[in-house]
Amino acid sequence: MKILLLGVGMQGKATLQDLANSPEVSQIIAADANFDDLRKYVNQLGNAKITPLKLDVRDRSALSIQMKKVDAVIVLLPQGFRMDILNLAIENGIHFIETSYALPEYAHVGQLAEAKGITILPECGLDPGIDLVLAGQAIRDLDEVHELHAYGTGVPEPAAADNPINYKVSWTFAGVLSAYQRPAKMLKNGKIINLTPSEMFSPENMHKITIDTLGEMEAYYNGDAVKYLDILGITDTTISTGRYSLRWLGHAAFWKKMVDLGFLKEEPILVNGQEISPREFVHDLIEPQIHYAPNERDVAGIRIDVRGLKDGKCKRIIYQMIDRRDLETGLLAMQRTVGYTASIGAQMVLRGDIKQRGLLSPTRDIPVEKFIAELKKRNIKITREEINC
Repeated sequence: MKILLLGVGMQGKATLQDLANSPEVSQIIAADANFDDLRKYVNQLGNAKITPLKLDVRDRSALSIQMKKVDAVIVLLPQGFRMDILNLAIENGIHFIETSYALPEYAHVGQLAEAKGITILPECGLDPGIDLVLAGQAIRDLDEVHELHAYGTGVPEPAAADNPINYKVSWTFAGVLSAYQRPAKMLKNGKIINLTPSEMFSPENMHKITIDTLGEMEAYYNGDAVKYLDILGITDTTISTGRYSLRWLGHAAFWKKMVDLGFLKEEPILVNGQEISPREFVHDLIEPQIHYAPNERDVAGIRIDVRGLKDGKCKRIIYQMIDRRDLETGLLAMQRTVGYTASIGAQMVLRGDIKQRGLLSPTRDIPVEKFIAELKKRNIKITREEINC
């Protein structure tokens, strides 16, 4: 297996380490615009299979030269680069794997990719990723689905939640703030409900949940849950669904005030004659203060809770994953569960575990037992519980 990795930031470091540890991977071209940090990390790994490369992905000719050397590309870059890279991957006949939500434009090239024998595997990280694989399996475990609730979290362990907001950053803080300004969409008692960012953090739209080994957390709606009903084929029977983020108690109350006061608006305002974006100000002020110390651990988690009928009886299926930072490697749980999953997805495609071509979805196209086994090899464990409801 020969793989091109584009983007070796926080999650990319875990992907690179995992690819380097795989005996099935013979060559890795690790490319990033920040070459000094990349070279330092590659030297730290000390693996001869890795070729570090300074690359501007906007240079199509230079990128195409590297694509011709490999079987697949893993893309861990911002959204603005992804469509051009996908088109170039198809042009060069290599598989495309990423951890972000599929762009609407991907649908237009899915048939072309399938005709050329190419797999497009987006949403192959944690959330989206592991959550979608488990949701798809939970639904297949039942004869008829009535409720689907998906929870995701990335927080400091209680001992490390030692700042005023009880939160530290395990992925891009700019992405966190952007998500806090994103409306939510859910289904409750058969009615579609759209929530503004302020409503998303309102107490009446939240609930608390107790997670094994973690304790009590608060859940608020995050993103569009309704679109997955069609993808999963359960639109006709489902009466309630939601996608939620889990945080320590008090998190939502703080950020509701920030949203209501306009601190997360992107549009600049005049301050002493200078145009300043409130969100950028909040980011630049807070972000340096919420990093993990080397001896502190984060927690990443997924919980899928599905209710419906099985053999005519009401059943509840719960899949759960909780992971913590590996202090030996230094990799955060968020890095492991996102970065390792991207590596697993690419290797499953190239190994032939994933045989489908064209535009795929983790909800149906990733073999669940093999996927869970691969996570377990990396000490990321999934539990399953089935109870009467």
